[in-house]
Amino acid sequence: MNKKYAIFDMDGTLIDSMPVWENLAEEYLTIRGVKAIPNEVIEAIKPMTLEESSRYFINYFNLSGTPESLIKDMSTLMDNHYKNDIELKPKVKEYLDKLKSQGVVMCVASSTSTALMNSCLDRLKIKSYFEFILSSEEVGVGKNKPDVYFEAIRRLGSSIKDTIVYEDALFAINTAKQAGFYVVGVLDKCEDFDKVAQLANETINFY
Repeated sequence: MNKKYAIFDMDGTLIDSMPVWENLAEEYLTIRGVKAIPNEVIEAIKPMTLEESSRYFINYFNLSGTPESLIKDMSTLMDNHYKNDIELKPKVKEYLDKLKSQGVVMCVASSTSTALMNSCLDRLKIKSYFEFILSSEEVGVGKNKPDVYFEAIRRLGSSIKDTIVYEDALFAINTAKQAGFYVVGVLDKCEDFDKVAQLANETINFY
């Protein structure tokens, strides 16, 4: 590790939550009476924030309600998971201890809302490792654009060349690399790791 700063994604990187997120659309839309969810919908919402996916659901399925009301309902579902059953990947804390001992300054930048991140990281007792927690919702776009990474280095007081990014999702790895960051691809059960390994600068396994 020759970087002074590190930006960590949360879902699929620090915590083993991607199976729960992958089921959220089905869980919520089933409650709303949608019986079949096309695969194109699942693929389309992968890089989206909750607000973006809420607008998409309303338009695609002609749902009643506002983006705000859908966000509230889906956040309630996820909040229960974050507070109760989503776990830390087994080797994460050991790795964070290592970086901390080396003086690396760390933050979290995720597409998940700040409230949900706080619920989970507090319960898992790793929030103190990070200078701050940043949600893509604060910059208005998901990780299909690099805005959240740029805001993270602004807050860290770092630069692209001094910062390493940890991500599990192909689209996010691609976004960070295209922006000029050195990217570590993190193994996750819900992503094609062969493709991750081809795209990332290096890889790591926290299982």
